[in-house]
Amino acid sequence: MDPALLREREAFKKRALATPVVENKKKKESTEDETKKKTKPPPKSTAVAPRIDATNYKHMSGSSQYKFGVLAKIVKHLKTLHQDGADHALTLEDILDETNQLDVGMKISQWLRTEALASNPKIEVTSDGRYMFKPPYRIRDRKGLLKLLRQTDLKGFGGILLDDIQESLPNHEKILKILDKDIVYITRPIDKKKILFYNDKTAHMPIDEEFQKLWRSVAVDGIDDNKIEEYLEKQGIRSMQDTSLKVMPSKLKRKAAPKKRTFKKPRDNEHLKEILEEYE
Repeated sequence: MDPALLREREAFKKRALATPVVENKKKKESTEDETKKKTKPPPKSTAVAPRIDATNYKHMSGSSQYKFGVLAKIVKHLKTLHQDGADHALTLEDILDETNQLDVGMKISQWLRTEALASNPKIEVTSDGRYMFKPPYRIRDRKGLLKLLRQTDLKGFGGILLDDIQESLPNHEKILKILDKDIVYITRPIDKKKILFYNDKTAHMPIDEEFQKLWRSVAVDGIDDNKIEEYLEKQGIRSMQDTSLKVMPSKLKRKAAPKKRTFKKPRDNEHLKEILEEYE
């Protein structure tokens, strides 16, 4: 091998050993720091929020859902007592005891006493501060229901919802079975709710079967009274003439009589007085 190349190679090695490698160390240190940061676990927070579950959610005082849940249980319990025939009022403590809700806080008890129970349309507050269910109708027995249906029919108010009767009348199932022949049930097509009507037997009359078939064959759904009246007039029937709405004509204004014109004499032109008298 050429001795000159050997000398250059040795000189290059000496120079390489003499120069310090700073950049490589920095890179190695930075990579080590990044690995340490990555491997460090996240700091644990000292304040941990309480978990909301079925056990502690019930005792949270600021929950409006819990407040109205307590109120719903009270209304349902008083309604059940009324439907079972109970007619006595209860204190708030007795109601909470019977509904197993004695663990409610003071804020909710105060809210029930001052706002919720007093303003609820389904609860009646007595003079001594007790509470009982407030039914839609004051009926307690079979005679009361029959009288209510008869008075409603005579006054032309129509029928009564079955839901209101079930809320108002204790032991309603037994009484409705007894009065089956005195009550007519009609299902409302809008919401499929049943309506009770008084079965007035004095208004019953025999109707020919042929007339019943003709009556049922005519469909008048979606037709108002004006269209029915027009059809009857075309057929030569004027039976609905008095039942339709009459349009009163507007009042005619009388014309005022023309005022008689009077010739006013000039006040300032006294020198023309003689000439004006000649024209008069």
